[in-house]
Amino acid sequence: MKKFEFVNSRQIVLLTVLMTMIAVAGFSQKKKQKENPVKNTPVFSKFVYQGNDQVYTDNPLKADEFYNPILQGCYPDPAICRKGDDYYLVCSSFAMFPGVPIFHSKDLVNWTQIGHVLDRVSQLNVFDCGISAGVYAPGITYNPNNDTFYMIVTAFAAGGGNIIVKTKDPLKGWSDPYKLNFNGIDPSIFFDDNGKAYVVHNDAPDQGKELYNGHRVIKVWEYDIEKDQVIAGTDKIIVDGGVDLSKKPIWIEAPHIYKKNGKYYLMCAEGGTGDWHSEVIFSSDSPKGPFVPAPSNPILTQRHFPTDRKNKVDWAGHADLVEGPDGKYYGVFLGIRPNKKDQVNIGRETFILPVDWSGEFPVFENGLVPMEPKLKMPKGVENKTGKEGFFPNGNFTFTDDFTSEKLDYRWIGLRGPREEFISVTKNGLQIKPFQTNIKEVKPTSTLFLRPQHSSFTYAATMDYKPESEKDLAGIVAAQSERYNYVFGITKIGADYHILLERTSGKFRSRETESKIVASAKIDISQPVRLQVSAKYDEYEFSYSTNGTDFVNLGGIVSGDILSTNVAGGFTGSLIGLYATSANNTLLK
Repeated sequence: MKKFEFVNSRQIVLLTVLMTMIAVAGFSQKKKQKENPVKNTPVFSKFVYQGNDQVYTDNPLKADEFYNPILQGCYPDPAICRKGDDYYLVCSSFAMFPGVPIFHSKDLVNWTQIGHVLDRVSQLNVFDCGISAGVYAPGITYNPNNDTFYMIVTAFAAGGGNIIVKTKDPLKGWSDPYKLNFNGIDPSIFFDDNGKAYVVHNDAPDQGKELYNGHRVIKVWEYDIEKDQVIAGTDKIIVDGGVDLSKKPIWIEAPHIYKKNGKYYLMCAEGGTGDWHSEVIFSSDSPKGPFVPAPSNPILTQRHFPTDRKNKVDWAGHADLVEGPDGKYYGVFLGIRPNKKDQVNIGRETFILPVDWSGEFPVFENGLVPMEPKLKMPKGVENKTGKEGFFPNGNFTFTDDFTSEKLDYRWIGLRGPREEFISVTKNGLQIKPFQTNIKEVKPTSTLFLRPQHSSFTYAATMDYKPESEKDLAGIVAAQSERYNYVFGITKIGADYHILLERTSGKFRSRETESKIVASAKIDISQPVRLQVSAKYDEYEFSYSTNGTDFVNLGGIVSGDILSTNVAGGFTGSLIGLYATSANNTLLK
């Protein structure tokens, strides 16, 4: 078994358990929170996030270069489409809310986040699912036959199953979901020149035909555009196992169909979304097959190189192709950049490479050699990342005083809308504490940000006066509900205390252990500045009561529990501004 094969094996559990969740409890939970308003509300201001990764210091950009990945942080499973000069890219979001971030570009280098596809509870209800459930592996496709965009995805929450939403304009929002009548995961939709439509997806082999653990198939269905539903009885297995079934390939998934020069091409991920990940390609004369694998598979992978290589990119795969403005093809895909201890704290990110499709089959340029942190700009493109509203790249600083009417799209909730617990005041952002805490599989009153660097600082000023030991507010660093640090202020007796709590679980066990790393009495007569500093695997939590002199609490602590290596799952870590009226820390 490969080092991270366990990540994909969990999909089977999610398919059988999480699909049975019921939405009613989510609304009753929200109703309960609204009926029991909490008066103790912290106000956060002067937020600063600053990234400082050595790779960007060592590799400054020239005028004709840009950095890869194009989306740093936990933006995995990218899918892309084009309408005219406009490109749209979506990524997985799991139990984060709103769901499925969507980005726009004119040149494949400079990207603007224009919102989220699933931004309403009627589209996405993830109130009671684990952080690595929710929705993932979206596909986005433009249909020129009816001038409509489609986003298709699997929802592992509230009985969602496979769903599709659509819009005429991605800037104006998306429809409520149409539930699709098929099982499996990782769907995408293809529109042929003749107006016909097809859905392809990963599925289990027919009953009784599974040959080994990780044996999966790719299925295709005809799709009724008028009814927005697959056509019953049209399903067909077009790939069994992968490129070569005799070699027992695992987790053939994330399929996309393309048409070029009258032929149909099926591109899939193979090998599991870990250190054996790859991208493979097949061709056919029909969208329903038979599909024949290219003789030169894989067309993208990073699995064959020394583990200690410099600026390592790994796990490359789960890709999608699009024709660029220069007439050349490009592929977006996920990859990881582990820290110096080979741990994955940032999560899976979105990369891009040019694609050579001059022959019969496409091949990612430099996708079969160790990847570099920089790429050459396409001709005529200017690098504007981090300027004029474009998404930042490299080392950058993000500040927020929370005075804008519209919250930056990078701020997200977990399992529920941000608007249910945040409000803007003249002094900053107020967070109404829910009667839940970060360790519960429920909506939490936490405003999260995805860390986008291995080395960063994250700081905010908090004005807060807890009334009891049940009240706590501050900063949380979380990989999941079972693996996290809580750094906050509470009240014990007549005194106020600041504490650092570590919660971790046992591998493949639901048991967790929480312990106080350190605590101290604190003067909260003035707002307190809270700061988290990360340097690869080393994290420090500090506070200041005068705004300038910082006191470290707990020394240097390990970020191992914020990594996929230890915590498992599909997401990267999150850092959040946190409040709860259900504090259950062990401080006495």
